[in-house]
Amino acid sequence: MAMHSEGITDEITNNELFQVSTSSYSNEREFAQLQDEKDPLSYLREKFQLPSRVSLNSSTLSLPATSQDHDPGIYLCGNQIGLLPLQTPILINEYLRTWATQGMYGLGKKMKDSPLPSWGEIDRVAAELMAKIVGAHPQEVSVMGNLTTNLHLLMASFYKPSVGRSKIIVERETFSSDYYAIQSQVQWHAFNVAENMIFIEPRCDRTLSISTSDIFSIIETNASSVALVILSGVQYLSGQVLEIERITTFAHSRGILVGWDLAHAVGNIELNLHDWNVDFAVWCNYKYMNAGPGAIGSIFVHEKYGHVDKTMGMDGYRPRLAGWWGNDVQNRFEMKNSFEPAIGATGYQVSNPSILDTVALISSLRVFNLTSMSALRQKSALLTGYLEYLLLQMPTCHLFELMTSPNESERGAQLSLRFEQQVLDGVMPKLRQNGIVVAQKKNIMRVAPVPMYNTFMDIWKFVEGLRNALSASKL
Repeated sequence: MAMHSEGITDEITNNELFQVSTSSYSNEREFAQLQDEKDPLSYLREKFQLPSRVSLNSSTLSLPATSQDHDPGIYLCGNQIGLLPLQTPILINEYLRTWATQGMYGLGKKMKDSPLPSWGEIDRVAAELMAKIVGAHPQEVSVMGNLTTNLHLLMASFYKPSVGRSKIIVERETFSSDYYAIQSQVQWHAFNVAENMIFIEPRCDRTLSISTSDIFSIIETNASSVALVILSGVQYLSGQVLEIERITTFAHSRGILVGWDLAHAVGNIELNLHDWNVDFAVWCNYKYMNAGPGAIGSIFVHEKYGHVDKTMGMDGYRPRLAGWWGNDVQNRFEMKNSFEPAIGATGYQVSNPSILDTVALISSLRVFNLTSMSALRQKSALLTGYLEYLLLQMPTCHLFELMTSPNESERGAQLSLRFEQQVLDGVMPKLRQNGIVVAQKKNIMRVAPVPMYNTFMDIWKFVEGLRNALSASKL
């Protein structure tokens, strides 16, 4: 069997990788230690810089050497900002060396002793690596811009409102930037916002769970007046995984296009965007994709929207907001006054990408390339299941409510816990003091065990820390 250098291959089935099952969980520390010893993906943790408990509680970057420097914190916040791959500063330095020694030649010259492609090819290389993660053809993916900018760019091409068919369906609890983008697009087209945004209400305001049947019902009821549906692949507050394929198929059956915000889905769950016939998608790369704060984003555009017939001029391709980096690569630098888009998602690019940001993304993508999303997803399900198990074993579990579905297929690498506000406000400082990092939004705690670098012991220590914090609060 052909193996990756680290010992993992797509050909290995999940059953071969992981022997533990959810029914065998134990709250004993030794159980967590044993699972980590048996973890076939444990080598991936070594590819990341893990913040220490000391550094997490320091207000300076320069710290005195102590024995605790190598005591890693419990970082369960990869759904916010992913950790730094160790290769990232090395590759960034290679980029800087090329810039220093080659100047403009770096655009087209591949340096023999550099692990990086030329700057002119780097976004293509990143797109090819990314395509494997999202289940797309390489030409359907482009590395570019940032999520909200990319959403605007793709809505310019896919949101074509007309009198009688101008509405957009979106979930009520969508991420605020998506809401602003959608609202402003409706306004930009001179339509009334209140009349043209249709919200999918959660079934329960405490768990924020969304029903696929409710989505179908809203689409069916408004089919004749809806121009576009935009939803999140994974809901950022609750951690719920939406049924992307089923929803896309249903909307298409009613003649409606669907766009997806995959910020919390890419690198988290298995995706097959091409086979699911997704129209378009946008995502950032600083969460599960570990490309750094404010990292360069990515788009997916299904191949059926990427065709170009050069014999037809501007009528030979789908209208979009254009820029020079979206021009056909073969004549991009001829600087013609007529735009000839590249085939596929590349033709939706506008400006040349930040090489620095793209290098950081490639560093992370190469770590992903050491395994498969199938293997990562299997470990993720076990970690999240173990987290749920330990939380529900706590004597103080009555002090919080699990918002995220207990159904493995309806959640990714995140559990959301709803507390009373004063309880959570008392707990968070105690967790921080102990080097435990989780996300808080109002009275919701979001805990994300990332299979790339989190362990069963991380989860055990987190739950122990949470138990102690709740006890210390004397609630």
